[in-house]
Order: sequence, then structure tokens, then C-alpha cells
Amino acid sequence: MKRQHYLVGLLSALILLIVWIAMSVCVSGGIIPSPLSVIRAFSLPSFVPNFLVSMGRVITSLIIAILTAVPLGLFLGQNPQWDKWIAPMIFLTYPIPKIVFLPIFFILLGIGNISKVVLISLVVFYQILVTTRDGARSVKKPFIDALVTLGGNTLDIYRHVIIPACLPAILTSLRISIGTSVAILFFVESFATRNGLGNLILDAWGMADYPMMFVGVIGMSVLGILLYEIVEILERRLCKWAQL
Repeated sequence: MKRQHYLVGLLSALILLIVWIAMSVCVSGGIIPSPLSVIRAFSLPSFVPNFLVSMGRVITSLIIAILTAVPLGLFLGQNPQWDKWIAPMIFLTYPIPKIVFLPIFFILLGIGNISKVVLISLVVFYQILVTTRDGARSVKKPFIDALVTLGGNTLDIYRHVIIPACLPAILTSLRISIGTSVAILFFVESFATRNGLGNLILDAWGMADYPMMFVGVIGMSVLGILLYEIVEILERRLCKWAQL
């Protein structure tokens, strides 16, 4: 099954490569560069530092969002008396596009990494929080009662029942959040910054350096795929019971 998965992935990559080559031949002006010219651009020293900066921003943001959203979501899902007061505030602010707060964060936190990380964390926080809360609310009470009957305390209930039951939903929300975080990353790196893949793409676009622009685009894609695969590996190891 795993071999078939890799074969399908390889075939998909081959199809994309063929389409890319065809478009580079058909579109004039070098707007879509050939794969060979993009490969040459990867060897330039500007790619790796910018890739590492962007990766650091995304990973830091995801860690902050997980450490804040997961405990709060588990708590609210299992404590209706608190959820009754906090949930309206969450759902009132959830639809607001957080990206509009970027100028405010720049004013309050400066134009460095902190404002960018805070904005990405805020966007991802809501996605993970809502999913975790709903997962915790859906845990069946008989499972909890069975553990209490065996002498389990509150910590045992969270450790052996609630967290394992919510883990697949948490990891699913994390996978979705990876795509969102990379998209927001491009936006926050498009303003008042001198590093990162978003800045690399816009600089290359402004100078009509299309091979380097594609290097930035591919770099962001690789970043998203890499983080997505890490979550897939975590799910296979931590949720073996859900795959039976």
C-alpha cells in the first residue's frame, strides 16, 4: 500500500513536470521559466537562508498555537459552564479575517519576527481551538464514567480518554492549519521585511527574475509539504488505534 502511495505521488510529480515544461515552451517572454533554469537558481546562496527564516516563523507559530489552543479547547469541551461564557466570544471573533490586524501588530510589536509570528499564531489558534473543543465535547460520557469507576482522577481522564479521543481531530486541524499558515506567511513577508520566501518572491518578481521567483514559490510549496508529511508521520505513530 505504501509503495502504491509513492508511485502515485511520483506519477503526479511527473505529470506536473510535463505540464510545466509545456507551459514554459508555449508562454513567451520567459514568464514561465524552464525547470532547468529554476534548478540553476536553486544553487544561488539567497535561497537557503530565506527558506530557513520562513520555516522558523511557521514552526514557531504552529507551536505557539498548539500550546495555547489545544489545552483551552480540551478544557472548554469538557467544562460546559465555562464554555457557555467563552464560546460566544470565540465564535464572535472567529469570522474576523485576522490578516487585517497586520498593520496594528506592526505598530504595537514592530516589523520584526514577533509581529509576523503573532499574526500567524492567531490565525492558526482559532482553527485548532474550534476543532479541539468540538472533539472534546463529543467524547462519550460512559468512557469517562468507566475510568472514574476504576479510580481515575481528572488528570487520568484527560490523559487516557479525552486527549486520545481528540488527537485525530487535533492533527487534522493541524494539517489544515499548515496550508493556512504558509499562505499567511507569504502575506506577512510581503511587507516591511528583508528576508523570508515571501520577500524573495516579491523581489524576484519586481526585478523580472522569474527563475528565482519560481524558486521562492517552490520553496514555499516544499515547506508546506514537509510540515504536512511530519504531521502524517505523527498521526501514524500516535493514532495507530484509529487506523485499525
